[in-house]
Amino acid sequence: MQKRVTSPKVAPKASSVLSSPATSAKSKTGAGSALSQVDPKKVTSKAAATQASKVPRNGRTSSAAKSAAGSALSQRAEAKRR
Repeated sequence: MQKRVTSPKVAPKASSVLSSPATSAKSKTGAGSALSQVDPKKVTSKAAATQASKVPRNGRTSSAAKSAAGSALSQRAEAKRR
């Protein structure tokens, strides 16, 4: 089971990212994933993690979007060992 959840500090930032009309789809994917993970049973999907990983590399991305993306990435499920 996933032990990390979105912190109360990051949740409002993720919410502002989702409500901003100027935010990119990649940023909104990361923010949505972060917001959905206040429940410890939820994890970031592979598709959302891929989108969120591109957010910090964009020079025009807000710090709120970067925080939300980082939160989503930190909550990615661990890879299964073979």
